[in-house]
Amino acid sequence: MDKNSIIGFVLIGLIMIGFFTYQSRQYRDQMEAQAKIDSLAMVEQIRQDSIRAAYLREHPQDTVVAARVASGEKIAVYGDSLLNAAASSEEQFYTLENEKVSIVFSTRGGQPWSVCLKDFTNYDKSPLYLFKDGKGQLGFTVYAPTAVDTRKFNFNYIAEESSDRVMVMRLPFSNGGYIEQRYTLAEDAYSVDESVSFVGMNSLIPRNVLSMDVDFDVTIPRMEKGYKNETQYSRLNYYFPDEKKPENIGNGRSGKKRFDNRIEWFAFQQQFFSIIMRAPETFTSGDFKIDFVPQEDESHDLMVCSARVRTDLDVRDERISIPFEFYFGPNHFNTLKSYDHKYEKVIPLGGWLVGWFTRFVIIPLFNWLHRFIGNFGLIILLMTIFIKIVVLPFAYKSYSSSAKMQAIKPEIDKLNEKYPKQEDAMKKQQATMDLYRRAGISPMGGCLPMLLQFPILWAMFRFFPASIELRQQPFLWADDLSAYDSIIDFGGRVPLIGDHISLFALLMAVSMFFYSKVISGSQMTGDDPNAKMMRFMSVWMMPIMMFFICNSLSSGLSYYYLLSNLITMVETWVIRKWFVHPEEIQKKLKASAGKPAPKSKWQQRLEEAQKMQRQMQAEQQKKNRR
Repeated sequence: MDKNSIIGFVLIGLIMIGFFTYQSRQYRDQMEAQAKIDSLAMVEQIRQDSIRAAYLREHPQDTVVAARVASGEKIAVYGDSLLNAAASSEEQFYTLENEKVSIVFSTRGGQPWSVCLKDFTNYDKSPLYLFKDGKGQLGFTVYAPTAVDTRKFNFNYIAEESSDRVMVMRLPFSNGGYIEQRYTLAEDAYSVDESVSFVGMNSLIPRNVLSMDVDFDVTIPRMEKGYKNETQYSRLNYYFPDEKKPENIGNGRSGKKRFDNRIEWFAFQQQFFSIIMRAPETFTSGDFKIDFVPQEDESHDLMVCSARVRTDLDVRDERISIPFEFYFGPNHFNTLKSYDHKYEKVIPLGGWLVGWFTRFVIIPLFNWLHRFIGNFGLIILLMTIFIKIVVLPFAYKSYSSSAKMQAIKPEIDKLNEKYPKQEDAMKKQQATMDLYRRAGISPMGGCLPMLLQFPILWAMFRFFPASIELRQQPFLWADDLSAYDSIIDFGGRVPLIGDHISLFALLMAVSMFFYSKVISGSQMTGDDPNAKMMRFMSVWMMPIMMFFICNSLSSGLSYYYLLSNLITMVETWVIRKWFVHPEEIQKKLKASAGKPAPKSKWQQRLEEAQKMQRQMQAEQQKKNRR
């Protein structure tokens, strides 16, 4: 065995010894930590048992608690007899409703038990619940003088102070104080105001308690046709005061965030509906979490959203009231904007440029057309025509340049034959540019229209899947323009495609293929492998990729792209047919043959710079020879 092998075995042995030593130390530390946890749990169990025993000795008449303890149930027993009574009393339900929303409240925690929107239904036409019975948990935790979590107690319904729009519930304490929750439902709206009050409890809440914890957990059910599309546009938003827009987690991916900054509101946002909780006096910190439920889960739930926030608490007054505001409703832009709290920012309209175009052009135009037209397929058609007319002056140069290139194709073919070798690439390029100048063609003529149209295409990509106006609106074979249309259902998921084929997406891809083929036919690829690859990408790969992308997205979006491609093809044909005359271009080329082509100032500066560069290179070569 040589020296290197011995060193290697020694090093391996040392590494293994170090690893096992580290592992044994980690295991010992874990066992010590677990022993401490078990000891604390045992102490807490002994403390709870002693509290329960003392309580039963002092309150032998409380047969409910005695029976639950005798059955072996580990119930929490509080030093306050009224709290114990509230913990074991029977849960009851009451309803607040108006023309738009019906909210069932539970006395257990004095919290919303379910929320149903009256003007909307699920995709299967069943009633639309933002959350169903018991799938929402709203709790407030305060120390008085031990931790009191409102979700553990039944509140008393105060009938004399409640009405059709107001619900009052109270949790009494033995000292005469109480926690009051007062809900006020706005008329013909989706908003609910809540006031959490602590009355006569300043003697129970310690002076050093300066905050109250708020826990809000909601399981939101699935409401739309396509799971993928619904999850992609569902998320949890949180808004910091005075910011331009909220931040978020989600969009199809589970996640969590914690902040020690002040937060004005947070929103559990499904694709078209939101649950928003706002604190006018702001939350002082926030811990947010979102988990998406798998598509195959039998519960048919979409996601589980959790918020752990904290708010300030001033215990100096006899009555301490903390206001909150709730929004249970649709993600309708104008409705959300009317609250003037930037709620409308939960709707994904894109960045500042795309968002600006959507807010001030697309949405007003869409709403104006909807005032006169009820068919949304026709509205999308008219919007597409309007947008194409607006950008036509900019797109004309691109279309005409493409047509002119098609007209000089025979001359380009001659240049390819004249300069077949790779070393003549520079000469061929110069001759091609000279040909472009004589024909009046700008090689960059298509850049501006493309740059102008890209924000519009992206704005539409963001607008259609998030537009609640298109939800459940049928058109032709599509039963819901906000979801995918399906002409073939596979009965199971196929990689890349999904479980169906969308006809609008397929037609959009076919139209993109033919348009790209027509445009690429006018481009001079020659023997350039890069140009051939670009043509292959535009003609074949892009339509295929767009089909895979749009197959599960909004059919209204695919329909818009289909219309846009068809109108562009018509515009191109009209320009080539009546505005660009190949014979005139050929005459212009023959007339300018052998003559210097007029040069623009930019071309002159470029040639001067090239001339100076050649001179500097020549001088450098002379110096090197010396």
